[in-house]
Amino acid sequence: MSDRIAEAAKLAPSASLTVEEVRSVRHWNEHLFSFTITRPPSFRFRSGEFVMIGLPGEGRPLLRAYSIASPAYADELEFLSIKVPDGPLTSRLQKIQPGDPVYLGRKPTGTLVADALTPGRRLFMLSTGTGLAPFLSLARDPDIYERFNQIVIVHCVRQVSDLAFRDELESQLAGDPLVQDQALLQFHYLPTVTRQPFRTTGRIDALIDDGSLFGHPLTGPTAFDPATDRIMMCGSMAMIRDLQARFEELGFTEGSNAAPGDFVIERAFVG
Repeated sequence: MSDRIAEAAKLAPSASLTVEEVRSVRHWNEHLFSFTITRPPSFRFRSGEFVMIGLPGEGRPLLRAYSIASPAYADELEFLSIKVPDGPLTSRLQKIQPGDPVYLGRKPTGTLVADALTPGRRLFMLSTGTGLAPFLSLARDPDIYERFNQIVIVHCVRQVSDLAFRDELESQLAGDPLVQDQALLQFHYLPTVTRQPFRTTGRIDALIDDGSLFGHPLTGPTAFDPATDRIMMCGSMAMIRDLQARFEELGFTEGSNAAPGDFVIERAFVG
């Protein structure tokens, strides 16, 4: 029996997990990949939520929380992951191929959802690395374009090849079956790179300080305003910690599913 067949034989559904099939895998560079899996007919989620993904472990499944990158209406579920050579899960997950089985949690959850924010005019989705994933879901959700006049994804990475989904985002989601018309008018993408030459360089806080985060084609004030702006953050803990303090000083309040506010972070990933 081959290793892959033996691995597949270990997977069995449970009360909290289904077994799904890998449909596609895309390796962006040596330490970043994305993949799609089948979606159970009964699986429902709100754009921006996360779910548990995993493989068999010693005695029990080895699971990690992954934000769902696909929109809530998609037939397949997509995820974005780093490759950690000695990571208990990602060292194996990065080797998956179409046809392989993986575990999927039955109950998605999370706070990076539109319902956790109060109404506003501009929505800024600030991300580093794989923190882009939930915003890929939200940016392709028609509901977000009804709630906000302008939707901005800021993606900060170390090198240019880390800009996953760059072509789709630079095209303003051209070809998307549900949002391409709204996105052409309302969606803006600002990629920035910290360790290689690129048209925009520097961390997100630097872009805020010099005003370039609010540049053309964005309209409105060249600073964050709690009266009009709403913010979502996902990525490095350092980025979230620093920006959260900044926003709170400006008068922004953190929101949750129970009490919507001006900004949200995914505390399941922050700890």
